[in-house]
Amino acid sequence: MKNIDFLKIQSKFFPTVNDACKEIINLSSILSLPKGTEHFLSDIHGEYEAFSHIIKNASGTIKNKIEELFGASIMNVEKKSLATLIYYPQEMIRKNREISKNRDLSDWYKINLYRLVELCRALSSGYTRSKVRKALPKDFSYILEELLNERYIDKNRESYFDGIIKTIIELDKAEEFIITLSKLIQQFAIDRLHIIGDIFDRGKSAEKILDMLLDYHNVDIQWGNHDILWMAAAAGSEVCMANVLRISLRYGNLHTLEEGYGINLLHLGAFAMETYKDDPCISFYPKLSSSEEYSDKTIRFIAQMHKAISIIQFKIEGQLIDKYKEFELEERKLLNKIDFDKGTIEILGKRYKLNDTNFPTINPKMPYKLTEEEEILISKLKFSFMNNDKLQEHTRFLFLKGSMYLKFNGNLLYHGCIPTEENGEFSEFNINGIAYKGKKLIEILEEYIRDGFFRKEGTKEKEYGKAIMWYLWNGSKSPLFGKDQMKTFERYFIDNEEIHKENRNYYYTYRDKEEYLRKIFTEFEMDNENSHIINGHVPVKAIKGEKPVKANGKLFVIDGGLSKAYQKTTGIAGYTLIYNSKGIILVAHEPFHSTKKAIEEEKDIVSTKIIIEKTEKQLLISDTDTGKEIMEQIKILKHLVEAYKKGWIKEKN
Repeated sequence: MKNIDFLKIQSKFFPTVNDACKEIINLSSILSLPKGTEHFLSDIHGEYEAFSHIIKNASGTIKNKIEELFGASIMNVEKKSLATLIYYPQEMIRKNREISKNRDLSDWYKINLYRLVELCRALSSGYTRSKVRKALPKDFSYILEELLNERYIDKNRESYFDGIIKTIIELDKAEEFIITLSKLIQQFAIDRLHIIGDIFDRGKSAEKILDMLLDYHNVDIQWGNHDILWMAAAAGSEVCMANVLRISLRYGNLHTLEEGYGINLLHLGAFAMETYKDDPCISFYPKLSSSEEYSDKTIRFIAQMHKAISIIQFKIEGQLIDKYKEFELEERKLLNKIDFDKGTIEILGKRYKLNDTNFPTINPKMPYKLTEEEEILISKLKFSFMNNDKLQEHTRFLFLKGSMYLKFNGNLLYHGCIPTEENGEFSEFNINGIAYKGKKLIEILEEYIRDGFFRKEGTKEKEYGKAIMWYLWNGSKSPLFGKDQMKTFERYFIDNEEIHKENRNYYYTYRDKEEYLRKIFTEFEMDNENSHIINGHVPVKAIKGEKPVKANGKLFVIDGGLSKAYQKTTGIAGYTLIYNSKGIILVAHEPFHSTKKAIEEEKDIVSTKIIIEKTEKQLLISDTDTGKEIMEQIKILKHLVEAYKKGWIKEKN
């Protein structure tokens, strides 16, 4: 009787005993379906083409299903062609039209429609009819439902099926159906996609990745340090905006800024050309990939902008360090340690020679004060970031689908680390006079992140939230950064690799130990024996023999170098993880050449599968977090039925 008010609310959705019973039967049947396939990726870093291909082929899941269904009944070349058709249906249709030279394509349509229907049927069999029906496009929903539910029971039904396919071809709708079926196969292959941080930077098409994720049927995102930087820039953080610009210029990645989001760099360019017109800016020449082609004049121009925004960044950072003493970043204030006459800098009692001593905008007496021109420039850039519709849409999507961490089906997902001390204890971080650590630290940081974006402009809450976002980018106790310091200034101005060194958080020492991971599972209220941690952030150096599986299979690191910039270091092109009803599979990928090559040569990514865990019995939805929620719903509905029978709540007509 305590819950009678709650049950009355439920009765609005299930007004009779029959309605409630019908839903109980429906939910109970869902529990016996196989667990949906989860797909895990991290550290995409703007590599749209490689990311898109991995999403389309579901890390080899579709190729495996083709092999399972068709086996020796079709040739390998046909399997390869069918897979490429599923990944790139429009392009493959166009390619076959060109090859056929106006010959009748009816046979090609018929063969592929049959194969696509069979494959789509097999993949959709793990979902309820209701879920499949919702996925079907309205224009073809009835016909597709007939095709997908047909089981060739007898000759009459087989003729009925053949008749549908024949009519589709005769009505010149075959190409539309092929495209639709291919997209459905991609959707049914993966039930849920997990992105474990760092969509932005390095590669040139982060905005295309986010456009693709906006339309994805089921996705969650755990923020990475590069994501937070862009989110803070969109929120109006001047220091994060400067960092975003600096990184983009450092790697010659102007495409995302200018073409992807339409950020106007005209004012920065004009300021840089005037301020550094006689400066060679050698240390600020962009680090370009082999595919980037810029003229010497353009490279020099990028270097000038790069230096201009870097100096502005160091100034604003110094101001924030003074304002927020609790961040304990005092030693990162370096401009005041420069001897401008001697061209040297003193760091931790040691003096270093600077490789660049041209600082026309720095007043040695007030090194962190912006010039009037710099203030005007920052104001204009801030307006551009905060009023960019596309960037704001993408940032809101990151907040809608994103979080600092996620617990899902026995897996703990986060991008970076749990800040840890040398003795293995979780690090404490003081926020507004209160010390937080472990799970509570990560949760309170997320609250401040959300304040930084959603609070009203000019309020203390918003300003502090933006400052926290900047701290997460480079702070020593940041779960997203995971190092003691970010030595940006040293890398530009001091030719000494020893001082460039950034030490990893002790988390990365302890994460190989099962005992430490059990401590994390306890902290996050998870099963010590059967849980896993899935991490990104630090690339696995497979080329040096490093393994992505840590602590006897308790932790998986899936940042293996999807970004081309990291592939020389890692030796591969990224790891992804598949968790289906049969177990957990780690997939190592070779570099992806190009979408053009994938279509023209029907060339898939070469991937190696490693089975990490194989379940003794097939996992069902009843074994998942979704299953637990469904069982709770069933329990509530049974209480509602009881309330109807006892007359506590009256049935409605």
